[in-house]
Amino acid sequence: MAEYTIFGSEISAFTRKLEAAFECYGVDFALKRKSPEIREVLEARSGTHQIPVLRTPENWVVADTSPIMMLMDARYPQRRLYPAGVNGVVVHILEEMLDEWMTRTMVHFRWHYDENTVFVISKLTGESLDIEQARQHQLAQWGLRSCRATGTESVVQQAYAEKEYFGIIEALETQLNETPYALGPRPTAVDTILMGTYRGHTNLDPTPDMSRFTRVASWNEHNGADIAGAEIEVFENPSPFVEHLLTITREQYVPFALANKQARESGDKAFVIETYGEEVSYLAREYPERSRRMVVDRIANQLNASEREQIVTWLNEQGLAACFAPSTL
Repeated sequence: MAEYTIFGSEISAFTRKLEAAFECYGVDFALKRKSPEIREVLEARSGTHQIPVLRTPENWVVADTSPIMMLMDARYPQRRLYPAGVNGVVVHILEEMLDEWMTRTMVHFRWHYDENTVFVISKLTGESLDIEQARQHQLAQWGLRSCRATGTESVVQQAYAEKEYFGIIEALETQLNETPYALGPRPTAVDTILMGTYRGHTNLDPTPDMSRFTRVASWNEHNGADIAGAEIEVFENPSPFVEHLLTITREQYVPFALANKQARESGDKAFVIETYGEEVSYLAREYPERSRRMVVDRIANQLNASEREQIVTWLNEQGLAACFAPSTL
C-alpha cells in the first residue's frame, strides 16, 4: 500500500500538479479517483469539495496543492520545490500567477471548444453525446459559467488567453534547450503547475495540438531523479523564461489580484478591470486572495531581515510590491 494517496481526477490540472510534485519528491504514492463512494468522507475530513486531497501516512486528509507541497518540502528538504530564501519567494510568486491566472485559459480551452466539451463529459460520466447534447449538459453549463467568472467569455479574451498560453509554452520550449527544468537544474513548484495543466488539459484534451513542443513533452517525463546538489538561482540571475512570466505577472495578474482583494474587502461579488485592452468582469473569489496572502506570509515569516530587505527592493523594482510586499515593511 502506498504511503501517500492523492484523490482527484486525471482531467484536473491541480490533481496532475500534485502528481508531478510527488514524482519529484521521489516518494511512493497512489493516484486514485475521488469516487462517489468516498466523496462524503473525504470532503468532511478535508473541509472542501475541491480536488485534489491527500491522505498521508498518519491518515491526515489535507487539501490545497501549495500547502501540501510546503508540508512535503519540510519532510524531503533535499528535494524541496520551493527554494529557501529570496529564490523561494520568486518561485512562489511565479507559481501563484500560474495557479490563479493561467488556469483561466485551461477553463476556456475546455468549455469553449466543442470537441473538448464532448471529450471531458464522456470522461466524467461515461455518456456518449453528440455536440448539441454536450452543449446542453449541466457540466457544460457549469463550465461556461466558470468561463464568465474568470473573464474569458468574450472572443477577444479567448484569443489573448490562448496567445498568452502559447507564449509561455514557446518560452518554456526554448528554456528547455538550456536547462532540464523550467527554472534551472532542478524542478520547482513552477514545473509542477506547468506539468499539471499540460497533463490534465492541453496535452490530454483534443484541442489544442501540442505536438510541436517536443522538449516540453520530454520534460514532462522527468521525475527529478538527478537533482542532488543542484540549486535554483532566479533572484539574481533570472532567465528569459522567468522574465517572460514576471511580465505576465506584473501586467496581467497583479491588477487582477489587487482588484479581487479590494472586492473581497468591500463585499462585492464581482469587479471589472482592463485585461489586454478590454474591460472585463470577474467574479470576486476567496481563494486567489488566500493564495496571495501565502506569498506575503512567506516574505514576512520565512526570511531573515536582510532577505526581506532584498526581496522588498526587488518587488518595488518589478512593480509587484503592492501585491506581495507585507504592509508592515
